[in-house]
Amino acid sequence: MGDSQGPRRYWHWDWRLMLFSGLFLPLLLGLGVWQLQRAEFKQQQQVQWDQQTSELAWPQLVEQGLDAGRPVQLNGSYGDTTWLLDNRTRDGMAGYEVLTVFYPLQGPALVVNRGWVIAPRTREQLPEIPATQKWVEISGRLADFPQPPVLAAVQPGSGWPRRVQSLPPEVAQDVVPELPRLILRLADQNQPGALRADWAPDRMAVATHYGYATQWFALALMLTILTVVASYRKAAD
Repeated sequence: MGDSQGPRRYWHWDWRLMLFSGLFLPLLLGLGVWQLQRAEFKQQQQVQWDQQTSELAWPQLVEQGLDAGRPVQLNGSYGDTTWLLDNRTRDGMAGYEVLTVFYPLQGPALVVNRGWVIAPRTREQLPEIPATQKWVEISGRLADFPQPPVLAAVQPGSGWPRRVQSLPPEVAQDVVPELPRLILRLADQNQPGALRADWAPDRMAVATHYGYATQWFALALMLTILTVVASYRKAAD
């Protein structure tokens, strides 16, 4: 009777395969550990920011140094200086993001992204921006100035609100010199002065780092399994 179990296999040392695995396995594991460290850092940073939001006033936060993603609460009023960021779409409809200078009771002014508004039918018309109460309390997160790629420079108008293709901090600071180099995106549509403030979630949130770490560790496990399988050869070979 023949051997029903088939040909036996044995371990075959292939230095090229081991070299490949030896180089890439530590790299994959290192990337996974790095993503876990980034997730832990962001988690600790978020806890610290949440504590500082209730403990530190706006002037103290500015003096300490501002970071994108930090939550901020402000009391003050919207000014008359508004930029309309062009070519912003929602649900396939053209529109603008409305960026208005906000003047806190204390500390420097800053630009607030109030959300999206649909564009009128003709380019000659600008959207009507709803008026807000004199004194309001708003909350949101700091973000970078919107600077999408622009194919051709367009000269902004002279009045307000002013249509722009992008808004670098230098352009805004030419109008209000005290502005910091970050803006505030309103937390949601329930904030005073908010329009359609349905922002996409932070792409590099804590959960995202954990997801990346899982991917790197899964690749490391797959590489290990493939290396072991490929190292066993049939005795007939």
